[in-house]
Amino acid sequence: MYDLSGKRVWVAGHRGMVGSAIVRRLQAENCEVLTASRQDADLRDQAATTAWIEKNRPDAVFLAAAKVGGILANDTFPADFLYDNLMIEANIINGAHKVGVEKLMFLGSSCIYPKFAPQPITEDALLTGTLEPTNEWYAIAKIAGIKLSDAYRKQHGSDFISGMPTNLYGPGDNFDLNSSHVMPALIRKAHEAKLSGAPSITVWGTGTPRREFLHVDDCADACVHLMKTYSAAGHVNIGSGEDVTILELTKLVCDVVGFTGEIVHDLSKPDGTPRKLMSADKLRSMGWAPKIGLEEGVAAVYQWFLANKA
Repeated sequence: MYDLSGKRVWVAGHRGMVGSAIVRRLQAENCEVLTASRQDADLRDQAATTAWIEKNRPDAVFLAAAKVGGILANDTFPADFLYDNLMIEANIINGAHKVGVEKLMFLGSSCIYPKFAPQPITEDALLTGTLEPTNEWYAIAKIAGIKLSDAYRKQHGSDFISGMPTNLYGPGDNFDLNSSHVMPALIRKAHEAKLSGAPSITVWGTGTPRREFLHVDDCADACVHLMKTYSAAGHVNIGSGEDVTILELTKLVCDVVGFTGEIVHDLSKPDGTPRKLMSADKLRSMGWAPKIGLEEGVAAVYQWFLANKA
């Protein structure tokens, strides 16, 4: 059991959706939360990152910093997604080792798994097949982060662990239609269609792919649980253990937003992976389960969107 009480805990990537949720969750842990802005340290710069870690001496690190985006962004800027994410994770993990950080948790993404992995996807499916081409650059960087954490554990005995969240949504999400993931994009589309009195909204692809969603506050709670209780090589899936079709999600969002028009499918746009449900068995066996249901979560996010973005 790793006790966070009284520790200096660095949340790298505290401005992102996941990082800010971890910061919120840590308020209940009686620890000192450390954050670094881009002005404090460019995490792609090894010297700057190591210097910041040496100066601030965290006891524990949640590595949630990453360059993120949807299918379009990944497909348009492959070099940025691979290089930036490799640098960020390598600099923080190596710096944490150099300075003697007690515990580090690296956060990846469910896109690390093969495109046609057996469903639900168990942790041992990693590296058993080819990746989804539209986000392989991001996926390869995240796989490298898992292996780097394991390598420092193997070579140096570092207590570095990895968690792989599923599709997350929540306050602080990105609602830019050019770079956002499916949930915030649907919320914004449905909201704008309702305001303009549009007869329909358009959804990419057939609507048949199945996706799993987890509220980011549940993810943060799972991360803290793992930080306290898990200490082993190999990553742990962080998910809800349930999935819905994109069409079902679209209908749920429309209900929550109050848009009553038609749902039209743009079949010229890609579907992405047909199904992506991660097995939640490993995490459940450690005594953690999510608390926020999908409908309740979407309603809360829509309220956040109305207050902050609309």
